[in-house]
Amino acid sequence: MRITGGGARGIPLVLPKGDAVRPATDALRQAVFSSLGARVEGARFLDLFAGSGAYGLEALSRGAEGGVWVEKNDKAAACIQRNIAAVSKSLGREAGDLRVIEADATKMPVGGTAAPDLVFVDPPYEIIREVAPKIFAGLTALLAEKSDPVIVFEMPGEMTLMPDGWTCVKRLGKGARQPTACLFRANRALT
Repeated sequence: MRITGGGARGIPLVLPKGDAVRPATDALRQAVFSSLGARVEGARFLDLFAGSGAYGLEALSRGAEGGVWVEKNDKAAACIQRNIAAVSKSLGREAGDLRVIEADATKMPVGGTAAPDLVFVDPPYEIIREVAPKIFAGLTALLAEKSDPVIVFEMPGEMTLMPDGWTCVKRLGKGARQPTACLFRANRALT
């Protein structure tokens, strides 16, 4: 697994051994960032259920200002730290404004940080129905002051989410039982 675009393109990412994470595929990440386009440059991001940290690292490589990764598995969090160091070195930047928080992503443990412009959510598929309402409620409060935030939520192709206050404006990926990514925008930004 590698960074697919931007200044750190080609940098390999380390993953914890075993089945602690299910990383987003290179092809799906590439499609997500092609769809986000200019929104990434200068943005702040939040990567929930970060796993390898691939979504946030990809954003960083493509010009994001900085952000936060939230991952409760300590081995995965350690891999994210190593990946941040590799991507930051490749980009010739300090990693000082980049944070990894070892915590439960459903509890929105991001106090004291600037509200993000982009949020990446990639929970284990088997808990999506349970955690999605809590995640969207927390993000609605966190992103209230942002004029047009975007949430990228990865889920299986057969699943559909219709969270209050948010609209899926684009779905990337094909087929049931295949990973897809839905780009959600706040309803207030669409009026």
